[in-house]
Amino acid sequence: MADLDLLVLADINPDLVLSDPAMAVAFGQAETLVQDAALTIGGSGAIMACGAARLGLRTGLAGLVGADQFGEFMLHSVSERGVDATGVIVDPDVRTGLTVVLARPDDRAILTFPGAIAAMTANRFDKGLIARARHVHVAAFFLQTGLMPGLAEVLRSARAHGATTSIDPNWDPAEDWDGGLRELLPLVDVLLPNATEACRIAGVSEADEAAAALARLGPAVAIKLGAEGAVAAPAGGGELVRAIPPQRVVDPVDAVGAGDAFDAGLLCALLEGRPLDEALAFACACGTLSMRAAGGTAGQPTLAEARAVTR
Repeated sequence: MADLDLLVLADINPDLVLSDPAMAVAFGQAETLVQDAALTIGGSGAIMACGAARLGLRTGLAGLVGADQFGEFMLHSVSERGVDATGVIVDPDVRTGLTVVLARPDDRAILTFPGAIAAMTANRFDKGLIARARHVHVAAFFLQTGLMPGLAEVLRSARAHGATTSIDPNWDPAEDWDGGLRELLPLVDVLLPNATEACRIAGVSEADEAAAALARLGPAVAIKLGAEGAVAAPAGGGELVRAIPPQRVVDPVDAVGAGDAFDAGLLCALLEGRPLDEALAFACACGTLSMRAAGGTAGQPTLAEARAVTR
């Protein structure tokens, strides 16, 4: 019997978030002051897992960190937020990754040292975790290059045990926009890109067109549109549904982790049995509320908070 609502195969690394409304970078040994700095939980999957736990889902994390200060920070921090981190492997032969985020309220630049993120493989994590989960989510597909070759087997196993599956591709640093992802889509129940990612993967120029094209390959597709909300296509294709963010509920601090909070909200609602349009609205509420504090996890909403502002 499943004792986890959600298992996240995750990139696990701290974020060093430097925030300033007028964020700019100058080379030539020039020193630029910024308004704020914080070392926070990072990695799309780790942030998403914390958001899901905050919403009340029984959430487990699987991945790889080094036997170093960054790894210790991550394991302690996600555990404090109610995430079961017993599926995370600590390997003294790798170094935990690190991301530096240069954040403005409306945008951000991301610099990542992959480290252990790219070293995790499908044969390293405990396969028994799959049998424990109602849903298996793969985060940061394009960063988890070591996981890619064995991912089809993982997704098939999840489905064989009765779990549903999802992938958030995130940005592809190689800008190849494949890595076998399209071939995996028949094994995926929900695909969760942002608009740019969706268009690059589908090879089209508009988010609506991308949603429809990718849904025809198998999964429901929920595309994050930032301030414009989200658009989704049901599995196999069909009429698009839309949602807009709740208005004037927060003064945004930064958008770090907003997409991961969106993912957590969407999967939470779908696991509750909500239809796609209701799940999309709930996900937009979660993403919006997460922007009320710096970093990816400090502003994540509770279930009650997100329901209170859902349209």
